Amino acid sequence: MPPALRREDMLSLPNLLSLVRVGSIPLLMVLIYLQGTVWSLAAGAVFLVAGLTDLADGWLARRTRRVSLIGQYLDPVADKLLIASMLVVLVDLERVPAWMAVVIICREIAVTGMRALAATQGFDVPSDMMGKSKTAMQMLAVLLLLLHYPLGGLDTHQWGLWCLWAALGVTVYSGLGYFVRFRKRLLELGAGSAPPTNIARQDNSRSGLDKPI
Repeated sequence: MPPALRREDMLSLPNLLSLVRVGSIPLLMVLIYLQGTVWSLAAGAVFLVAGLTDLADGWLARRTRRVSLIGQYLDPVADKLLIASMLVVLVDLERVPAWMAVVIICREIAVTGMRALAATQGFDVPSDMMGKSKTAMQMLAVLLLLLHYPLGGLDTHQWGLWCLWAALGVTVYSGLGYFVRFRKRLLELGAGSAPPTNIARQDNSRSGLDKPI
């Protein structure tokens, strides 16, 4: 039986930092649409702080031994929401090709769905260094694209596009790695039939005991 979700886990500092990333999205959207160097710097600063919370929450969770079930799901979801929302806005501003954003977002949805499926089968497909590198590259690319205007002789937009190309390659490669590990784990478990929990669930449905709430 999976561990219960506790209110104190939700309100722990690592999880609150993950929620900061989600909460920064509306503010970032406002700042991005305010054209000008000052506003782009403000958007970059807010995004940088939000990105740093990704490092801080994992470190704090391990340091304080507050690694919770909800934190394991909230942390990656917060990253995906932040990156996906920024890519959509950058496409709208014609700073990013739409197809690149589609590939990255679809990969994230596909891997999230696959990991949810793995959980129903009783196992996990943990992230690896490629997955962490993917997130770091995406964050760097988005940061540079948010800055957009030349900064101290640095063409942030062009560098942002180059980083996004690199992030795209790592994103696709790491996504394939997840599915390879998922398939390998299924074969190891001999997952050719539904687990007993699913069978019991189907029997309950036939008897009218398992009804949607």
